[in-house]
Amino acid sequence: MAMTAEPGWGQSRKPGDGEPSAMAPVRMRRLNRWLAEGLREDLADLYVESRVTAPGDPYRRPSHKNFLGRLTTDMRRLGFGMVIAGTDSLTGCAFGFPVRGDGSWWLGFEGPLPRSIEQLTAAGNAFVFDDILIGPHPQDRGLARRLQGRLLTDHQASLGATLVDQADRPTLAALRSWGWLDVGELRRPAGSTTFRALIFPLGERIMARLDGLVTMPGGGGPSGA
Repeated sequence: MAMTAEPGWGQSRKPGDGEPSAMAPVRMRRLNRWLAEGLREDLADLYVESRVTAPGDPYRRPSHKNFLGRLTTDMRRLGFGMVIAGTDSLTGCAFGFPVRGDGSWWLGFEGPLPRSIEQLTAAGNAFVFDDILIGPHPQDRGLARRLQGRLLTDHQASLGATLVDQADRPTLAALRSWGWLDVGELRRPAGSTTFRALIFPLGERIMARLDGLVTMPGGGGPSGA
């Protein structure tokens, strides 16, 4: 059966189109790889809007082209999942893929992987968030957490995982404000970038299992100070 994106979500936004009505409810929707393919350019536009570099910030985020390349790669992965949100236009998105039970995604983690994370991964309960995109002026202030929870629930996972370049302080700060916990450093054997590994536990039971794992990079606290 052919499926299409909802009206208003598959159309490129143009300057001057105006903001959606303050009363319009934010809708969330799960997409498969074929539906995501039809929204590639809209997703890339949202990526650019959500990754504006602040004046004086030396970090330069990956380009529009780099984002589309990652998205294309992810859409080919087994278990790829995406959830989008919006009113009259696209305002949020989260996508990723399941972590393999062999734990290979954690290769390069500094020190031993905490046993609770290892167990959740082996049980097939971990899901990689390759990106979370939130527009610059979200109507729903809790949108990121809702997208995260929906994507995990849709994939019957209880632990989100992601990697962030440790030089990308704005993204690290945003993730921590959305409930992500920094659990350590990771560097891929063939790469030069040092990442922070973050996790997002879904529910109090999972949070309790992970109690005490949060690290404090750079001498600061979980907030990134």
